[in-house]
Amino acid sequence: MTKLNEWTTACAVCLLWVATSLASSAQTFGTLYSFDASDGHNPQDALVQGFDGNFYGTTYYGGTHNFGTVFKITPDGALTTLYSFCMETGCADGKYPGANVVQSTDGNLYGTTDYGGVYNGGEFFKITSGGALTVLYSFCAKATCTDGEGPYTGVIQATDGNFYGTTHSGGVYSSGSVFKLTPAGSLTTLYSFCAQSECPDGRTPTAGLVQATDGNLYGTTSLNGANGYGTVFKITTAGVFALVYNFCAETDCTDGKYPVGLIQGTDGSLYGTAGGGAYNQGTVFRLTLAGALTTVYSFCPQTGCVDGSDPRSGVIQATDGNFYGTTDTGGAYLEGTAFEITPAGALTILYSFCAQSGCADGLFLYAGLVQGTDGTFYGTTYKGGAHLDGTVFTLNTGLDPFVTLTPSSGIVHNIIGIIGQGFTGTTGVSFNGAAANFSVVSDTYLTTTVPATASTGPVTVATPDGTLTSNRPFLVVAKVSARP
Repeated sequence: MTKLNEWTTACAVCLLWVATSLASSAQTFGTLYSFDASDGHNPQDALVQGFDGNFYGTTYYGGTHNFGTVFKITPDGALTTLYSFCMETGCADGKYPGANVVQSTDGNLYGTTDYGGVYNGGEFFKITSGGALTVLYSFCAKATCTDGEGPYTGVIQATDGNFYGTTHSGGVYSSGSVFKLTPAGSLTTLYSFCAQSECPDGRTPTAGLVQATDGNLYGTTSLNGANGYGTVFKITTAGVFALVYNFCAETDCTDGKYPVGLIQGTDGSLYGTAGGGAYNQGTVFRLTLAGALTTVYSFCPQTGCVDGSDPRSGVIQATDGNFYGTTDTGGAYLEGTAFEITPAGALTILYSFCAQSGCADGLFLYAGLVQGTDGTFYGTTYKGGAHLDGTVFTLNTGLDPFVTLTPSSGIVHNIIGIIGQGFTGTTGVSFNGAAANFSVVSDTYLTTTVPATASTGPVTVATPDGTLTSNRPFLVVAKVSARP
């Protein structure tokens, strides 16, 4: 390397450090809670905000029997353990919840465990906000686990009211599956991976599904596909499967490999993270529903990966239109980062973990972020904290409060829920300017009916403290007429 190149590289690192320091000085980081063995430890998935304004999550270990927990935590940091797994003989109630719960339109929480259940293949469960757990389905109920085994990725509730997810293994070809579960626990296997020789359709899905505005489900496989490094796939709720993208289509996998996590951005494209990239330390990518991929950012262009490396989860899109996520390693202290990135690919490090003695602020970021309706970001670390068992943290970047919709699409006259804050005394709800009837359930939750004149666009709620706008537009779906 020439002296000029050395100087250029050093200056690039220096300028990045300065830019990062300046950007970070505007952020407020706080450790909301430090886990210990008794209340759970090692959370490894993102939090979800419930109708009550509190956050819900899981820990992989810890709790009464050290097989994991479901917990609730307030925005002020008061934690309640709702359930400790393996309360039943043989862990028939499940063990090791690797993914988070989701709150259904019925108000209950639904989730999966990686193992346990009647056949030790994992389970699908329902839990009330008070902590009463019901096992709805135990995987590996069929011979050679053709119904799937190891639902590592959790579930989503689609617009039809059913739950959809993937299993890491099992299925007809023992390479994972896509499934549908009714709220009552009736399972349909929609697809079994590796249906062809050498698995050109991919195998071993390790990230959850997302339902796009076209009504289809999209997900990733971590292995195989045409190039052997994972895929993005599309599947209808009826089980019609198609590949969207095969990773490592470019030399040295500069387009990424081993993808994790997808969301749909407000521009209609899918966004996610993967390994590989120009520096082999991970990427953020954009993928159109038609399958055209653009690498938005390749991590570690600087010495020491001060911009972060190895993203282990996907990104979210916040109310400012930018994307936010975490890396498991890299950063100023080599123990992970929280970052912001624009759709054009300009990256800012918001926080470098292990900045405090003994990593009291946490390390090992297996999970992504969630933006609370107060505008603040909330997240978890797998390790670190006061007891070295993981943390819940907050990161305030100054974004305004908003409301979120459950669900974010539907037909006119449907009833939907809105999560936010300060709803007591609300005077109006509108869908892209069309006034709607509503009912305030609590200060953090209200229900509303999609008006007949609604059109696709933002939903606004007029509260005594000001008007709150939804973080995503509501998609008005045309009602399909029944055939004569």
